[in-house]
Amino acid sequence: MAAISSNALIDLAIDLTNSVTGIDRFDRLLTVIRQTISCDAVVLLRQQGRILIPLAQHGLLKDTLGRRFDIDSHPRFLEICRSKIPIVFEKHSPLPDPYDGMLLLHEGNLPIHACMGLPLLVDHEVIGVLTLDSMEPNVFDDIPQRTLDIISAMSAATLNTSMLLQTLETQSQHVKKVVLELTTEALVKDGGEIIGNSPAMRKLKQELEVVAPSDFATLIEGETGVGKELVARTLHHCSSRSEGPLVYVNCAALPENLVESELFGHVKGAFTGADRTRAGKFSLANGGTLFLDEIGELPLAAQSKLLRVLQSHEIQPVGQDAIEYVDVRILAATNRVLAEEVKAKRFRADLYHRLSVFPIKVPALRERSGDVPLLAGYFAEQTRRKLGLSQLIIDSQALELLSHYHWPGNVRELEHVIIRAALHAKANTRHSITRICVADVNYLFSSEETDLTHFEMSTNSQCNQATDFSISLKDATDQFQRSMILQAWERSVGNWSAAAKLLSMDRANLIRLSKRLGISVVKQIKSDG
Repeated sequence: MAAISSNALIDLAIDLTNSVTGIDRFDRLLTVIRQTISCDAVVLLRQQGRILIPLAQHGLLKDTLGRRFDIDSHPRFLEICRSKIPIVFEKHSPLPDPYDGMLLLHEGNLPIHACMGLPLLVDHEVIGVLTLDSMEPNVFDDIPQRTLDIISAMSAATLNTSMLLQTLETQSQHVKKVVLELTTEALVKDGGEIIGNSPAMRKLKQELEVVAPSDFATLIEGETGVGKELVARTLHHCSSRSEGPLVYVNCAALPENLVESELFGHVKGAFTGADRTRAGKFSLANGGTLFLDEIGELPLAAQSKLLRVLQSHEIQPVGQDAIEYVDVRILAATNRVLAEEVKAKRFRADLYHRLSVFPIKVPALRERSGDVPLLAGYFAEQTRRKLGLSQLIIDSQALELLSHYHWPGNVRELEHVIIRAALHAKANTRHSITRICVADVNYLFSSEETDLTHFEMSTNSQCNQATDFSISLKDATDQFQRSMILQAWERSVGNWSAAAKLLSMDRANLIRLSKRLGISVVKQIKSDG
């Protein structure tokens, strides 16, 4: 490849300068680089701790942006991050490519190809990585080292400036520490990072930025599995109490006769079995945050005592005369609609108003358009590390199937489906790349659903028909499933086992699904007498 001209480099610098203030600055950066250097894929990644986070990419599968690459698990990334200059890998390099199976133009293991990595340095510290791949093995060999140094410096400046602008835009010097802390926590505890770029998630993140710095009580509402605990941890880490403790309490698991002791503590001899003095959750959370999960399950008697603490910030351990002052922020979460619980007199109205100073509704996964591929990629990379796989790829058709499922179990269900599908795919492959296919996903969906392959085939055959948007997707899906089950049952002459075989389902699962859809069989006995 011929050396890049000085004019081209000047044009590159001017274009990068113009793109700094735009929300698409990373995408424009990759576009300019791809126009300057011939390649099939280019990825910009930011380093946080020992993790590389993709910020923008051209030429790879769309779930790439949801992945988090452990530097120490990928030898090529490790070499790039250790280097102070751009690296062109030999075409016969034995080091595995982290993008194996992810290139849009090529499925499966990548053959001999050109691979180049540019460490992005600021003050001699690596803040990110730029990678370029080409199916032409020697395409990067003749690029002068000086040219690569200039492109690397320009890219580093673009990334660094973008990071500074982000800090100024949010008017918070705490943002960088929070993101780093959340990313670190993600390695040791499931769900340490909020993944998603859908409008619903952008709105949620904005609300978190608004309320996090305050000490107001916050009520987090949402369906089971949406990530309410993750939101609570994010609020704590983004607050001025981030250096203090975050204490978790599952209100649904508290025995009614021990609620007061668990929350406020007790002294030795306060009741039978109290053989020692014990601090309550409020005392443990002093100076930090107390997260009351499943607050809707708290008994009414305990609700009045919790209300007193919220009003006065004072607690009285069981069996103790003295009052103790506590400095605690309350976060509460529930999968119930507390406003309706108040109307039904199952929850105190005054406590509800105290808790819901700033209510936050966490959206269900079906409301997060476009987030499924990002989350799938995130969970796939987590699962790859846990299973010790060299690479775990989600087939594009399987990803499409995941994207069109309505996820009644939300993000938690998606995580479990990816884990089980990976185990299923691992058992059926002998290659270095484990690929999750449609069969692996379809095989592992919730037992209450019909075989999604049949659904996909049927909907494809009807794709040219007019769509009725007057009903929801869930109602349309139920209607379609009901129709298929009735047809299979009639064709099987009322034999559930035969109908289940036609639908490629387990008989018991078919009966449960039919019951949910309102399909029942009524047997009549007639007598001629």
